[in-house]
Amino acid sequence: MATVLEQDIKYLPGVGPRRAELLLKELGVGTFGDLLYTFPFRYIDRTKFYTVREVHADLPYIQLRGKIVHAELIGGTRPGQKRFVAYFSDGTGTIELVFFQGIKWMQEHLKMGVEYIVFGKPGDFRGKINIVHPEIDEPSNEKSGIQGVLQGVYHSTEILQNNGLGQRAFLKLQANLAATVAGKITETLPAWLLHEQRLMPLPEALYHVHFPQSVELLAQARFRLKFEELFYIQLGLLRQRLVRIDATPGFVFSTVGDSFNACYNQLPFPLTGAQKRVIREIRKDMGSGKQMNRLLQGDVGSGKTLVALLCALIANDNGYQAAIMAPTEILAQQHYESIAKFLEGTDIRVGRLSGSTKKKDRQVLSEQLLDGSLHLLVGTHALIEDTVQFKNLGFVVIDEQHRFGVEQRARLWRKSKGEHLPHVLVMTATPIPRTLAMTLYGDLDVSVIDELPPGRQPVKTVHFRENKRLRVVGFMKEQIKAGRQIYVVYPLIQESEKMDYQNLEDGYENITQAFPPPEYVTVVVHGKMTAEDKAAGMQLFVKGKAHIMVATSVIEVGVNVPNATVMVVESAERFGLSQLHQLRGRVGRGAEQSYCILMTGYELSADSRKRMALMTSTNNGFEIAEADLQIRGPGDMEGTQQSGMPINLKISDLAKDGQLLEQVRNIAFAILSGDSDLSSEKNALLCSRLKQIKSSMANYSEIS
Repeated sequence: MATVLEQDIKYLPGVGPRRAELLLKELGVGTFGDLLYTFPFRYIDRTKFYTVREVHADLPYIQLRGKIVHAELIGGTRPGQKRFVAYFSDGTGTIELVFFQGIKWMQEHLKMGVEYIVFGKPGDFRGKINIVHPEIDEPSNEKSGIQGVLQGVYHSTEILQNNGLGQRAFLKLQANLAATVAGKITETLPAWLLHEQRLMPLPEALYHVHFPQSVELLAQARFRLKFEELFYIQLGLLRQRLVRIDATPGFVFSTVGDSFNACYNQLPFPLTGAQKRVIREIRKDMGSGKQMNRLLQGDVGSGKTLVALLCALIANDNGYQAAIMAPTEILAQQHYESIAKFLEGTDIRVGRLSGSTKKKDRQVLSEQLLDGSLHLLVGTHALIEDTVQFKNLGFVVIDEQHRFGVEQRARLWRKSKGEHLPHVLVMTATPIPRTLAMTLYGDLDVSVIDELPPGRQPVKTVHFRENKRLRVVGFMKEQIKAGRQIYVVYPLIQESEKMDYQNLEDGYENITQAFPPPEYVTVVVHGKMTAEDKAAGMQLFVKGKAHIMVATSVIEVGVNVPNATVMVVESAERFGLSQLHQLRGRVGRGAEQSYCILMTGYELSADSRKRMALMTSTNNGFEIAEADLQIRGPGDMEGTQQSGMPINLKISDLAKDGQLLEQVRNIAFAILSGDSDLSSEKNALLCSRLKQIKSSMANYSEIS
């Protein structure tokens, strides 16, 4: 039998079939429970009254008490041209109340000289302060939960508002819902946990989050709901991890032998402390007898590929093969070239496989894989084809794992023979804030390389507006004269693709005018080109035959040209912070000083100014990722955007609730340490609740 929270929203008083359809389409609200868990995103203090004299256009929603002293209809004869203006005064001044809709009703019902309470957002029209479409009530009509308390403001859409579902109507629906579900909401946390953490019971929390009678009660309600939301996410992820560790035996790689030492001893530079620490962490996993599932985070150029290679060589030293899978052919090629360079002069054989590998070369690779003479295979998703078979695959590296589907990844490690699955190392060059990593990859072990290799100079980043264009062109010519290469990147935002491609084409024309051929060679690379044309353009640049590459952000991941020292980002205000940082990481790959030039228009939003200031002040990817989380929220974070968040956070904010996330993770860990399968009577409610919500939680961090 369905619970009250599972009832169709159309049966709630005030909704009905038509509004139910709109609520589902616009907000995803289909049941009583969906509406109950649609929380206000901010609150307005309805206990405070302003005077008209205090009002200015920068204030948020305000409340006034006074009388209408005059009203008039202004405008043309056609609908939409008319507006009804009521002049409202409280003795300290007069303010205009403007209505473009519902004019007839206003004319009939508004009375002169009667006291009203007015509520709305002040604005400025031609130097006069006004409030467009305010709420107007007589003091005697004040209702508990609507006025006189903190009033919730809910996310809405224009379609909902145009169909009579504005803030006022939404509050009424929540009040109807509160009355309907009163006494019918069951607790979702055990009594011992509520007592231990001093948490408000769920029915109270759900009431006070919608209709808070005080700031203190609102704070308690929000804390309780955030605690539960984050707690069950962490409990689910940690339990998943324990199940995986118990269920999945791993190869025991106890030897560090000739392969590892041959490569390590001939490295042209020492490893950083961070690289050594990560190798120790991986070695410990490989020797544990359990399958390793580890996420390796490291900024662009931090030396992740070398760490992956050295760990693959430990697998070789224990008689097993290794594979490294990259999302694009060009990135796979770069991995292959840098690995082959590190292995020069050793007996370790490395192969390369991609979609463009010739049939006869595939045949040779296939034979070498099966007889075990090929120790390491680097490639694209071609590695997961059924025809690719290993003799004994023991170690798998996946680069930029968010670019592969779960099934694609799983097909690679299923190539291992017997009951043991290969150890898995997932790498990402997108720095992920700790709170986001704990939520996206909470059941994985995480390693971080947070140092740049010696000899790498930080990229100098500057922000210029259009009036500095000639100076930038002059600087680019100096760099080309010195034998360097340059990227010029244009934004590509899905909603305005047509305009973006126009910008790119115009930009290319401008570049070829400023850098005319044949003296200068410019190539263009963007997503709408065929794979062959794109690869050809990139190869010209990689081989140093082109001076300038004009591109969309397709070059964000996967181009390593040490000779490229300048990155010019056009319309930089249209890129996110993490994306700008990824683009900047395309330069600074060699020993020469590199530069990132952020070009913007003159009019910048406050967020855009923050982004430009941060980019010019730090090269630390983790600092930038944390700031990006603060500015844009977790759903838009670069690198996770392709998949979105694995869970739909209703009330928590990973940018602000990091401390609470740590707290609930520790509590969940302590519970599972004493009762890993949650079979005790004390934890029965936790177990049943986890089963309930597991079906709605995508497992994004599942690796094997």
